[in-house]
Amino acid sequence: MAVETDAATPTGPIEFDGDDRQPRLSWTERLIRLPVALPLLTVLALLILWEAGTRVFAVPSYVLPAPSRILAGFEAVDGWRWLDHIWATVRVALMGFAVSIAVSLPIAVGLARSRVLSRALYPLLVVIQSTPVVAVAPIIIVVLGTDDAPRVVITFMISFFPLVVSMTTGLMATPPELIELSRSLRGTLAREMAHIRLPYATPYIFSGLKISITLAVIGAVVAEFVAAEKGLGFFIQFSTSMFKLPQAWAGLVVLVALSLLLFQIIGLVQRVLFPWSVPKERR
Repeated sequence: MAVETDAATPTGPIEFDGDDRQPRLSWTERLIRLPVALPLLTVLALLILWEAGTRVFAVPSYVLPAPSRILAGFEAVDGWRWLDHIWATVRVALMGFAVSIAVSLPIAVGLARSRVLSRALYPLLVVIQSTPVVAVAPIIIVVLGTDDAPRVVITFMISFFPLVVSMTTGLMATPPELIELSRSLRGTLAREMAHIRLPYATPYIFSGLKISITLAVIGAVVAEFVAAEKGLGFFIQFSTSMFKLPQAWAGLVVLVALSLLLFQIIGLVQRVLFPWSVPKERR
């Protein structure tokens, strides 16, 4: 009696790695499984092409400095001065981010609980988000002065809207049968929020936090463009006005690295404190 075999089943020998009888992976599959390898290789290739292109085509540094010139721009600035500018930007960004969380959570709870409040308040939030903050920033500076307060307000205005939307979406994504069960058991509103709605909203909240923290850095830089005496935004603007383009690009690199670091910190907090809210392949 003939035995049918699946045509898709490999008939050749399978190579195994060592004594654990695991199939040997190709180098491309190993790179794909390493979360950092491919991005680093891509960035390295882009830097090599960038350096080669600026040298071959003799691109002036005031148009597009080569990576080596940008590295020299890092070295041209004292380390303590870098730390002073970085801390000024991080301080404002974190304060604006904290205010965004403190304001967005009660607004999101109100929008999720009340249809009347949602219809009355949500269009106003859209109008605030649609208003160009760069145009309003000078007015905020005049009203609040030139200390940290106007910069925190500008940062808050840029970063709070994604938090409100993500929190509201998460709170409203709770299965209605769980809400009905809680109310049938005479659960209080605080228990409903703490034990049912917030756990379901956690993935949405952290998605909004990741977006908001990067926008907070942008808001801090925008505020420093308008009125500041230190900070990475002030440093980039000052370096550009003095035609020190490699230093300005160096400041931009630091800003990108800072945004990526804060983004990764939010992801790390989620994986450590709320591991159940992270997909299994990302834990």
